[in-house]
Amino acid sequence: MSANGTVIETGIIFDIQRASLHDGPGLRTTVFLKGCPLRCAWCHNPESQKREPQVGQSGKVYGRRMSVKEVMEVVRADRSFYESSGGGMTVSGGEPTVQFEFCRALLEAAKCEGIHTCLDTCGQVSHEGLQELLPWVDLFHFDLKHWNAAGHRQWTGVDGSLIQENLDWLLEQGARIHLRCPIIPGVNDDAEHAAFLDRWEEHPGIEYLERLPYHTIGNAKYEDLGMTVPQF
Repeated sequence: MSANGTVIETGIIFDIQRASLHDGPGLRTTVFLKGCPLRCAWCHNPESQKREPQVGQSGKVYGRRMSVKEVMEVVRADRSFYESSGGGMTVSGGEPTVQFEFCRALLEAAKCEGIHTCLDTCGQVSHEGLQELLPWVDLFHFDLKHWNAAGHRQWTGVDGSLIQENLDWLLEQGARIHLRCPIIPGVNDDAEHAAFLDRWEEHPGIEYLERLPYHTIGNAKYEDLGMTVPQF
């Protein structure tokens, strides 16, 4: 049960990575929630797209139901590493806010225990939801996919307007933000997108902008799930 008395249901987790070095400052435990409102053509975690658990052709199960208590037992086990490295817990996906109540409850539980929290989000979340999450998030890892609405819709399924509005609002609130920007051949590796990112990198409210190279690590998972493997 959360602090406001809401009964928290379990959530669907597809991975928990301990001692992560790339999902925020210090050593972190990254909790990956299933479900995403975007369908990025280059997605490297295809098992994250659907909210429900899935079984691959190999028999591997992608996704299991866990409670906040069970997740926090894993997170809490590495508290000493967080304290020595400046790390903490990152909630990622998919898009973790698809499982909104569970996401909020995880962030709240960690924050109330003094554990640094990071939310890795694509920004496609209601404005009201973002307002509710803000008190429980120390750092936002915020994705930027494409420089214009048409390209954003073509390659992700949404036009990016809500994402932009949410980023602007977070900046107005003084939130800590690191931008994460995948660079995909033939999609956004052009001069227009480069100039778009350069402008954001110079924004005084953005602490850090990271350009992420395209990789094919997720291809075996596409095949296991019977999905078409991206080609770029």
